[in-house]
Amino acid sequence: MLEEAMTAIAEDGLAALTMSALAERLGTSGGHILYYFGSKDRLLLEALRWSEEQLTGERRALLGRRVTAARKLDQYLELYLPQGPRDPRWTLWIELWARTASNEPLKAAQEEIDESWQRDLEALLAKGVEQGRFTPMDVAGRASELLALLDGLSTRVVLGQRGADRAGALRQARSAAALLIPAP
Repeated sequence: MLEEAMTAIAEDGLAALTMSALAERLGTSGGHILYYFGSKDRLLLEALRWSEEQLTGERRALLGRRVTAARKLDQYLELYLPQGPRDPRWTLWIELWARTASNEPLKAAQEEIDESWQRDLEALLAKGVEQGRFTPMDVAGRASELLALLDGLSTRVVLGQRGADRAGALRQARSAAALLIPAP
């Protein structure tokens, strides 16, 4: 169900994803989907969690590679940024960000996912500093700054803002990373 929800979002956009439309795609009933998820918010959250679990596996594999810290950071940036406009994972993020202010379970889940990205980036930066590949820094602060920048670049790409595409966002992310996380 979650994979099909992500496919539907990628094909038709989030606005077109209704319980009945998803049920039709799956050959079941909207009531059946509601039985498992209870609400569209819960379905969206579980779809995002499912997607993020896949990315967590990729991110952890990336962190375990035997490449330089700078190369790992570059691969981290590539993994973080959306594939392009209407990237389903990022479309879900944007939708859920808009809903978190009034929904504590969504807010808690969003923070949990964000913290995972933060911890992994901090570990990458700390190891780079320890190996002498990066200049000593406030690792947590720099990771937070870089993630905020990546969120902004990603949002612009997903919304299809003029001049915003994956290649440009990646160039900007690399430029910012070089300034925030310099080599010695």
